[in-house]
Amino acid sequence: MLNFINGDWHGEGRDFFDITNPATGEVIGSMPNGTREDVRRAIDAADKAFSNWKELTAEERSHYLERFHQKIVERKEEIAHIITLENGKPLKESKGEVMYAASFVKWYAEEGKRIYGKTVPSKGADHRIQVMKQPVGVVAAITPWNFPAAMITRKLAPALAAGCTFIVKPPKETPLTAAKLMECAREAGIPAGVINMVITPDEAFSETIQQSEQVRKLTFTGSTEVGRLLMKQSADSIKNLSLELGGQAPLVVLDDADVEKAVEGTMASKFRNAGQTCICANRLYVQEGIYDAFVERLKEEVQQLKVGNGLEEDTDIGPLIHQEGLEKVEQHVRDAVKQGATIVVGGKEYESGIGGGTFFEPTLILDAEEGMLCMTEETFGPVVPVQKIHSDEEAVRLANDTPFGLAAYFFTESMSRGTKLAEALDYGIIGWNHGAPSTAQAPFGGMKQSGLGREGGAEGIEAFLETKYLSIGL
Repeated sequence: MLNFINGDWHGEGRDFFDITNPATGEVIGSMPNGTREDVRRAIDAADKAFSNWKELTAEERSHYLERFHQKIVERKEEIAHIITLENGKPLKESKGEVMYAASFVKWYAEEGKRIYGKTVPSKGADHRIQVMKQPVGVVAAITPWNFPAAMITRKLAPALAAGCTFIVKPPKETPLTAAKLMECAREAGIPAGVINMVITPDEAFSETIQQSEQVRKLTFTGSTEVGRLLMKQSADSIKNLSLELGGQAPLVVLDDADVEKAVEGTMASKFRNAGQTCICANRLYVQEGIYDAFVERLKEEVQQLKVGNGLEEDTDIGPLIHQEGLEKVEQHVRDAVKQGATIVVGGKEYESGIGGGTFFEPTLILDAEEGMLCMTEETFGPVVPVQKIHSDEEAVRLANDTPFGLAAYFFTESMSRGTKLAEALDYGIIGWNHGAPSTAQAPFGGMKQSGLGREGGAEGIEAFLETKYLSIGL
């Protein structure tokens, strides 16, 4: 596979890097290291294509996206297999991600037809006011490895539907998935230059994008630290920014919760992709009246999880993406034990006959407290720390005691308590008796240092539009 620029594959003569399977350590492919010149060529291609793409009707762009959606669905098995090879997640999750990725293309194929302006009542009979929406222009995207297909389409689909052209830099861990999406776009007949993909070192891409006046918007999913840097870099050209950054999701179980429902929601939230999701439940606060019953059921479920290669049909937990991620999880567990926490399930690297992989056991930690790394930092691994709480007020205080505000979860059967809790939590996404809130038709994004803007839903396309006000004298 090569870089995809202006409808063709480029990269001959470049240095190539290897992509490895985190489950085995084996090399599964290679890609060329793109250069700053490759990024500039992609910018020029997107800029040239923009003038024609924005002039198409919403209906015409919708037809292209419908075909793109069809091609992704047709190649679901192939793309899912690649995701598991380079990301490590179980194949059943990879198939789910492909359909999740396709759902954004389908949604925005329709949503692009509903970009409405408006007429505003004026102050005089000889005056008219109109408000219209237009595409922001060339869009650059930087996407993460944990959802290598969906995090591209969640940005690409609304951008194209709005009339923008697109350049994406996927991560070096999972570029093969991105390349398959480029193949689908090409097969769908999307014109050359409308979608481009360049794999370069982070600095080479971001600096070239930030220095370009042709690129009007940057959309990024990743760490808060990198988000801050991109904000600083974008200041000179006043780039339009969308940032989906770090999370530290709390999950609260009140004493009137349905235990089975709460455990099911916790498992769905926490262990998807081995805990390597930005909205997974990272710290649990369980009220004392239900604590013992909840913990016992959760322990039973965690013990049943099977660790293994994602290509094996019965695997629940695949590997962590790399050694650095494994070491961070180990550090969080050691710190919790050092500060008095108790490990009741798991707690160490998984080494049962799987050679070369970066596996960690599904881990349940009790007696967690404020100040532990697992309660203050995003673990990004299959570790569940549980702290006992005494009141709704304590739940809110602990849940909000973080600079992040991406996702939060709570379980209660009381409409009154749940409504108050939902209003008090400082998070952009909240799951009430529900552990898997992500969907194409709803706005996804965070508060505080978890980012700017929303992806998904009607709000997601607004991020790629400019509002123009027309004042008309008659």
